[in-house]
Amino acid sequence: MARSTPERKALRSLVWLLVIIVALIGANGASVAFNNGEWTPKLALDLEGGTQLILEAQLESGAQPSQEQMDQAVGIIRQRVDAAGVSESEINTQGGTNIVVSIPGTPDEATLERIRRSAQLEFRAVLAADLASTDTLGEEGAEGADPSASPSPGASDAATDPAAEASDPAATDTAASESPATEEPLPTPSVEPTDASDPNWITPELQERFDSFDCATVDEAGTNIAPRDEPLITCENDTIKYILGPVEVTGEAIDGATAGLVPSSTGATTNEWGVFIDFDSEGTQQFREVTERLVTLQGVRNQFAIVLDGRVISAPQTISAITDGSPQISGSFDQESSQTLADQLRFGALPIGFELQSSENISATLGISQLQSGVIAGLIGLLLVVLYAFAQYRALGGVTVASLMIAGVLTYLVITYLSNESGYRLSLAGVAGLIISVGVIADSFIVYFERIRDELRDGRRVDGAVEAGWRRAFRTIVISDVINVIAAIVLFVLAVGNVRGFAFTLGIITVIDLVVVALFTHPLMQLVARTPFFTNGHRLSGLDPKALGAVYRGRAQFRPLAEVGATKKSSSRREAQRRQTIAERKAAQDRGEGTDA
Repeated sequence: MARSTPERKALRSLVWLLVIIVALIGANGASVAFNNGEWTPKLALDLEGGTQLILEAQLESGAQPSQEQMDQAVGIIRQRVDAAGVSESEINTQGGTNIVVSIPGTPDEATLERIRRSAQLEFRAVLAADLASTDTLGEEGAEGADPSASPSPGASDAATDPAAEASDPAATDTAASESPATEEPLPTPSVEPTDASDPNWITPELQERFDSFDCATVDEAGTNIAPRDEPLITCENDTIKYILGPVEVTGEAIDGATAGLVPSSTGATTNEWGVFIDFDSEGTQQFREVTERLVTLQGVRNQFAIVLDGRVISAPQTISAITDGSPQISGSFDQESSQTLADQLRFGALPIGFELQSSENISATLGISQLQSGVIAGLIGLLLVVLYAFAQYRALGGVTVASLMIAGVLTYLVITYLSNESGYRLSLAGVAGLIISVGVIADSFIVYFERIRDELRDGRRVDGAVEAGWRRAFRTIVISDVINVIAAIVLFVLAVGNVRGFAFTLGIITVIDLVVVALFTHPLMQLVARTPFFTNGHRLSGLDPKALGAVYRGRAQFRPLAEVGATKKSSSRREAQRRQTIAERKAAQDRGEGTDA
C-alpha cells in the first residue's frame, strides 16, 4: 500500500537529517586527516592551560602610557587574537605599562606574530642606500644612481605595477626616528629641507653614522619609539642600509587590508600572494602627493620605503602616481603570512609600541576536575528532564529522549568541527551554556506536545492532532528560539572572555533545536501517530483523549480507525433500513387510499 503524504514527508525529513549528520562526520574526518584536527573539542584556558605573554609598553624615558592608550591597545590585541581563530583568550593590563595575553593551548607562530607586532606601517622616501657592490650613496649618489641598481628586491616588480609592493609577512606603522645604533639626537641640516626627499636631510654627522651603522642593531634599539619628523637609518634583510626621510604616510591612514592573489599586468590571476591596502581619504591624498613627487626623481630617490618596526620590508620604484589610495604589498608571501599581515593592518594601529618581555606556559585555572563536575551536573539535569518527560507524557517521553540524543550528536559534531577549523575552545562557561540548552530543547518539545493535546481535546483524531498541533507549535518555537538567538548574539558582541563562550554555545544549541524539532521530532511523531498504540489512545501513550478530559463537539468521537469504519458501515445499514421503512409506509398508505376510493 502506498504511503500517505505525511509519511512521505516524514521520511524525507529524516533522510535530510541523516545527510546533515553524515556531512558533519565527513567534515570532521577531513579536519582530522588534513588539518591536524581531533575528534574531541579543544578545551579553553580555564580547563587546559596555555601560554602567557607579557608585553611592555615602549616609551621615551620617564613617559607613562595613558589609561586610554592601554585600553585601546587591549582592544586591538583582542581583535587580532580573535582574528587568528583563538577563542576564550584573556587579555588584561598589568601595572599600568604591561599587557598580559593568556592564550589557551600552544599558539602557532602566526598568532604570536600578530600579538608581538605593533602593526603600524610607515611610508618614507629613500634618501640614500648602501648596496653590497657600491659605495655609500650620499647627496650626489642619490641623484645619479641608476634605477636598475635599486636596493629593493621588489623594485623590478614595481616597474610594471605602480602599486606599492613589499615582501615581508607582517606590516606595521612604526614611529621610528633616530638611528637605532645611538641615543644621540640626529644633527640638524644646515639647509632647511623642502620636502621628505630633499638630500639636505643628510648631514655629515648623519652620513658618518650611516657609514658605521650595523644592521644587527636595528632590533636592539627599539626604533618604534622615535619621532616621525626626522630621518631614519635602517636596513632591509640585514644586508641593505638606507637613509630614509621623515614619515609621510602612516598606518593610521589605512582603512582596510585584505589578502589575495596578485593579478598580473594583463589582469590574469597569478600564484603570488599579496596584501591589498585601502587608505582613507586623508591617506589617499597623502599617498598621492608622495608618489607624484617621487615619480619625477631619479635613482634611489625615486623609491619609497615601506617600514615595519624600524626595518624596511620593501623599497619599490615609483613608475606612476598612485591616485586611488589602493597600493598593494607583494613579494615573498604565502597565504598564511599575507593573511597575518592583512589582519594586523585591518584591526588598526596600536597607539604605542610594545615589546615582548616574557612567554611561558601556564596551568589550567580550573582543571579537568571542574570539567567533570560540570559534566556530572549536566547529566543530572538531563536525567531529571527525562524523568519528567516520562512522568508527564508517558510514551511520548521516548520521543523526547530520542530527540535529545540527536541534538547531542549534532552539538558534538558542530562544536568539534568549529574547534578544528575556527579555533573554538570549550570553556566552563561554554559547558554551562550546553547544560542550559537542555532546557531550551526540552521546552520546544513541551510546546509541541501540549499543542497536540489541545487538538485532541477539541475532538481531532491523533494523526490530525499531530499535523494541526505542529502548525500551531512551530510558530511558537521559532519565535522563542529567535529571541534566544538574538539574546546570544547581543551577549556575544558586548561581552568578552568566557561570557562570549557561554553566548556562543547557547546560540549554536538554539539553532540546532530548530533543526532537531523540524527534521526529527515532528517527522517521528508523524510516524508513531499512525501506530495502533497511539492511534487507539492507549492510556500509556500520553495521548489518551479520556485522560486529557476531551470535550466532544457535535458528532465527533474518539475511536480507533477500525471502529470508525465499522461505525460508518452500521450507519449506512441503518439509513437503508430507515429509507426502506419510509417507502413501505408510503406504499401502504397508497394502497389504503385506493381501497377507500
